[in-house]
Amino acid sequence: MTEPIKKSLPIVLVDDEESVLFSSKILLKTADVSPVVTMTDGRTLMSFLEENGAAVVVLDLVMPFTPGTELLPRIKERFPEIPVIVMSANQEVNIAVQCMKDGAFDYLVKPTENSRFISCVKRAMEVRSLRRELGTLKQYLLEDSLQHAEAFAEIITHSRKMRAVFQYVEAIAPSSEPVLIIGETGVGKELLAQAIHQVSHRQGPLVALNVAGLDDNMFSDTLFGHRKGAFTGANDNREGMIAAAAGGSLFLDEIGDLKESSQVKLLRLLQERKYYPLGSDGYMKTDARIICATNRDLKFMMAEKTFRSDLYFRLSSHQVRIPPLKERKEDLPLLTTHFIEEAAQAMGKSPPVPPPELFHLLNTYDFPGNVRELRAIVFDAVARHHSGVLSLERFRESVLSNGASEDALAVDLPENPFKRLSGKLPTLRESEILLVEEALERSQGNKSLAATLLGVSRQTLNYRLQQLKKSTTSPPV
Repeated sequence: MTEPIKKSLPIVLVDDEESVLFSSKILLKTADVSPVVTMTDGRTLMSFLEENGAAVVVLDLVMPFTPGTELLPRIKERFPEIPVIVMSANQEVNIAVQCMKDGAFDYLVKPTENSRFISCVKRAMEVRSLRRELGTLKQYLLEDSLQHAEAFAEIITHSRKMRAVFQYVEAIAPSSEPVLIIGETGVGKELLAQAIHQVSHRQGPLVALNVAGLDDNMFSDTLFGHRKGAFTGANDNREGMIAAAAGGSLFLDEIGDLKESSQVKLLRLLQERKYYPLGSDGYMKTDARIICATNRDLKFMMAEKTFRSDLYFRLSSHQVRIPPLKERKEDLPLLTTHFIEEAAQAMGKSPPVPPPELFHLLNTYDFPGNVRELRAIVFDAVARHHSGVLSLERFRESVLSNGASEDALAVDLPENPFKRLSGKLPTLRESEILLVEEALERSQGNKSLAATLLGVSRQTLNYRLQQLKKSTTSPPV
């Protein structure tokens, strides 16, 4: 079983010099790395890790009672997932090599440059987080399990592809790194963002903002807020959406439409975790998790120089692609039935019965508008029906009006419908048998749909089937 994910695992500093511990702790907190725990006696380290765990351990080698050379292999044996950074005044190469062999994440020589110390700790934290996520994801995939299935209840599906998406979301949800959701219009990107927020168990709210159409000033004011007098009409202080999302998640939809100048500001927010309200000289910090979504090809936009590559890679710490409806058509019956019931309830009607041919008809269409388009078609059909069974023609009209052709709705015969006949031209009766068999196979045994494909009534098809059955079972004369 993968270790449970904790949100605030501490950075543990172990050194017998209190001045080193104090300066290192202040340095990390200044760089927004917390919580930090310090200890001067290595004898208490193992029991502390047993009870509390750690994101990273920074370990001195030369200490009284229990030296770091003894603690390092013990930590890696008992807690192999915890990165251990050795920081010592010892510059002997053989000591450094031995520490790396014993599993040290890195070896820093005192006095260490502040920037290198901070970057080393942050890098170790990232590796620790990735190891956790990978372990959790392996667990979900091997066990084919979901621990928070209720968070995905709004997403109607039984697709294996979507289940894999849910498992990945559960693995990355506790991380504070940004998430980029990619998918066509109407696939449910906002629903997935809500699920990510719910699974993350963040205490703050999910705040959503569609950035499409926002110029740079409006984006800055909406996201960061402003101070009184920042511009004409700014009569009061205003908090931005990033402040409203404190402790929670900020969902930025249509991120591919963000202006280039606004992209720079978003990148700075992601990198530094701080921002300046308009008209303010002082910055504000944020702990909100950033979730972005787009239906555009950001890689193509990078090549066209319309989307910053550094922002793309910063957003792509965790990237989720929602498959379009055409890639998971096994969801069509489930979604259609759900929307029929939802529409009937909204309109105060009894849920109508879908005709048996409906799902095959829908299966011939690619739904460029995805789930949103299917929902609109179903709601329209339910609104217009007046009998117990939905009219198939209503769906045909809706699908055709949304760009499908009659040819796309037809079931094509194979290139050689007579391939079962070896070499000779089929007779009319043999051709009739082949066509009827092919129509029944393509309609999955549905006689009404098979009759439609053949251009005859169901009664005519039933009669033909009876005649064909008699001709194949009659004894030869």
